[in-house]
Amino acid sequence: MAAVRTAPRQYPGQGSTGERALFGAWRAGDARAREVLVRRFMPLARALARRYDHASEPFDDLLQVAHVGLLKALDRFDPELGFPFQSFAIPTILGEVRRYFRDAGWSVHVSRSSQERALKLRTAQQQLASRWGRAPTVNELAQYLELDTEVIVEALQVVQAYEAASLDAPQPGAAEDPLQYADAMGRVDDRYELIELDATLVSVLGQIPARERSILRMRFVEDLTQTEIADRVGVSQMQVSRLLRQTLARLRALAEGPAET
Repeated sequence: MAAVRTAPRQYPGQGSTGERALFGAWRAGDARAREVLVRRFMPLARALARRYDHASEPFDDLLQVAHVGLLKALDRFDPELGFPFQSFAIPTILGEVRRYFRDAGWSVHVSRSSQERALKLRTAQQQLASRWGRAPTVNELAQYLELDTEVIVEALQVVQAYEAASLDAPQPGAAEDPLQYADAMGRVDDRYELIELDATLVSVLGQIPARERSILRMRFVEDLTQTEIADRVGVSQMQVSRLLRQTLARLRALAEGPAET
């Protein structure tokens, strides 16, 4: 006896009508109905994510966030209230995308109130620049938003925390051979340590006899050998070696200071 193939279950109006039937099946526990609803409204999520395609975040990430918003909308939507799903899904998806920008899109973590104020400032900057054909000043932004200038200045600083530039990126407005941001950053100068060591050495050298200072100068400044120093001073090479060891040990002890008890 030949096996009987059963066609996949079709939901009423799958495509143009039957949305309420799909939601009813999903509420009754039919997981496949949820899959059909997800596929039906994925173009809506994509279209809403496209609104933010000009932002610095990758579109694939925005699309995933929009899909999360779509799933939340499907799970929370109550068809018994009588209004279309789109009217509930659109603000839910957009809210999820905006929450992503607010919480995950910042390069440096700042407080929620500072984020909201900074985003409000960016919107005001765009509106005024479009209206006047130039960038608004701090005082104009403060008057437009009805905030103190100190608050505007702080918000402008927060806006800079939204995007982090690569240190390898070229600086804007550069010539044919642009400098990178890393080229303008300060570096630790090891020679500052030499200044401290020089000050310490000058201090302790004044506490040893002139003869020992002279031997040190001939050895480490004039770069003479111990034999050459012995000839100049009139002592043996062994005595010069012993004097150098004793003098260096004394200098080290003076530089380190008295031992704590």
